[in-house]
Amino acid sequence: MSQYAHLSDPDPEFAHAFSKLPVLPPPVDPLQAGRSFMAAMASKSKENNRPMLPHHSSYSIEDCNIAVDGGEITVRCTKPTPTSAELPEFPVLFWLHGGGWVAGDVELDDFPHRIISVKYRISIVNVAYRLAPEHRFPIGLNDCYSALKWTVENTTRLSANTAKGFLVGGASSGGNLATVLAHRARDDPFFHNHKITGQILQFPPVLHRAAYPVQYKDQLLSIEQNRDGPNLTAAALDFFADALQVSPSDPDFSPLLAPHEGLAPAYIQVCGLDPLRDEGLLYERLLREVGVKTKLDIYPGVPHAFSIGFPHLAASIKFQADFHAGLTWLLDAKV
Repeated sequence: MSQYAHLSDPDPEFAHAFSKLPVLPPPVDPLQAGRSFMAAMASKSKENNRPMLPHHSSYSIEDCNIAVDGGEITVRCTKPTPTSAELPEFPVLFWLHGGGWVAGDVELDDFPHRIISVKYRISIVNVAYRLAPEHRFPIGLNDCYSALKWTVENTTRLSANTAKGFLVGGASSGGNLATVLAHRARDDPFFHNHKITGQILQFPPVLHRAAYPVQYKDQLLSIEQNRDGPNLTAAALDFFADALQVSPSDPDFSPLLAPHEGLAPAYIQVCGLDPLRDEGLLYERLLREVGVKTKLDIYPGVPHAFSIGFPHLAASIKFQADFHAGLTWLLDAKV
């Protein structure tokens, strides 16, 4: 059994809160249900964060359209208003939302971004990449990479200076995309003078379950142990992969299979009751083994992406505090 099996023991505070929710029947249309769920999570995120919003004069927001292969996408750019003592040159956080590659949009993280932009004096680019199944793999990924290059080309517009910090990050499927972008940018001469300096990976999927390497299968047990967990199931992961029509062993979807030497430092958050738990833990260890600096926080007994739906749990409060500490760690450790 995995040495991490005990992390699936439900957190008592979470279990009590979850037990009060109504039991819903399986959705007739999983895609529409997923999109409705993510829209509800975006509303919940705004509800949770509205009391903490800084004054509107302390930041600015601009939705920018970017031409991409076969279409156009939008990025939401949030930046702090410079004080009289500041130059308009802030570090950059390039962010990719979650939603299983099939749902979600920039509204999910909009209010949190306003808060951290002002608090940490950081310019944020939040990407509305195209979604599956309407746009199969690797369209969404390529959208994100085009937006990453656009960020480098538009630092003046963004009041940004990548030399002060250039972070890529995301939650869930957004964490997967951020991981792949970190690998791509490491190997692309385009980024030679604008190197990624850090990664923020919140409960990321990093390996298709059909591509688990033989030598690691005995360490990747959470996919079965937590297969019917709250918020994310193994069946949902299969649905997402089918929607993308992705090859399981493609490192642009399963970045754990790619070489990791030379990657930027990574801050990783892992949930104990998540089917993806062991992928995140293994990925963090493999990064450390090749000399990549890492910082890891684990949340025993709570499921994938738990903090938005249950913001008052002690684990949720810790999750948010840890995220802020991880962001600070990456900004302080920039190279």
